[in-house]
Order: sequence, then C-alpha cells, then structure tokens
Amino acid sequence: MKIGIDISQLAYENTGVSNYLKNLLENLGKIDQKNDYILFFSSMRNSPPNLHLPQNFELKVFKIPPTVLDFIWNKLHILPIEWLIGKFDIFITSDWTEPPSRLKKATILYDLIVYKYPEETHSKTEFNPFKFLISPNIVASQKRKLKWVKKESSLVICISKATANDAKEILKIDEEKMKVIYSGF
Repeated sequence: MKIGIDISQLAYENTGVSNYLKNLLENLGKIDQKNDYILFFSSMRNSPPNLHLPQNFELKVFKIPPTVLDFIWNKLHILPIEWLIGKFDIFITSDWTEPPSRLKKATILYDLIVYKYPEETHSKTEFNPFKFLISPNIVASQKRKLKWVKKESSLVICISKATANDAKEILKIDEEKMKVIYSGF
C-alpha cells in the first residue's frame, strides 16, 4: 500500500501538532517496513526537520506558502494532491489545508478550538510588505478545511476522546467515521 501524509506542520517545531506528527512518523518507521510512504512537506521559509526514517519513506518538499495552499485547496479546492506527489492508496491530511483528491483521504483532527474558542485564535489576515509576510486568518482557514474534511474524508483520526466528542457535536461527523489514536511516544 502507498500512503501519503502531509507533514508540513513539522515546520513549526515543538507545537502539539508537530510533536504528534513527528511521533507518528517515527513509530510508523519502526513498525512498518511493508507499506510505502510519500511525505508531502510545504513551507516557504522553513525546511523539514531531520527525520531518520527507513527507505520506504520518500520526502517531497515544496516551497509553497500555507496561505497560497489555503487559497488553492481550502477556498478554490483545485489541484489534486496526487498531481504533486503521485498516486497513492490513501492520503492523510493534517492541520492547515485539505487538498482535493480523486483517491481516498483521511485526516488528523487535533481540536476544534476555532469553533469553541475563536477569540483565542488568530482571526484576521495581515500583510507586511517589508518582510513579505502574510499572517493568515487561522479561524477562517481551519473552518474552510474542516468543511472539506466533513465532505471528503473517509476517516477522521482524533487525537483524543474529547476531540472526537467535539467533532460529533460541532461538525456532526458520524462516529463510524472517527477513530481515536493517541500520540505515540
């Protein structure tokens, strides 16, 4: 089986999302030599961290800012991920963006803070032309992504029972579509 995983969030080291993904990759590398993994990483300024993964893992790096991917994937919902990384049996999305695909998708859901506590989340878009920096509206971006997750993901991997309960109550995702998988250590 060929499994694609969006690991772009590893650009933001020592965050909960980054730590979860890093632990997932390290543990998959230890226990699974049978499947092939295609790792999608995109960041304009950051490089992926050094990961010591076995030969059945292939890293594909792109220099596309998350704000551009939010626009292309979350707003327009064009450019299937397989056009960038090739064919796979399933693609696992993560925190920021939800690429379209004609193939099977799953997503990792960390929390629903953008719905529960939007005031605690960055909620405006800012542009600094002197640093060529666009600070995205995280609330809007996440809500756009989650709309596509609900429509297109075959499986929603929740990092806790609380997240699964929130997904059921807030997003109305069927329990049969969700699986709780805690962080690996």
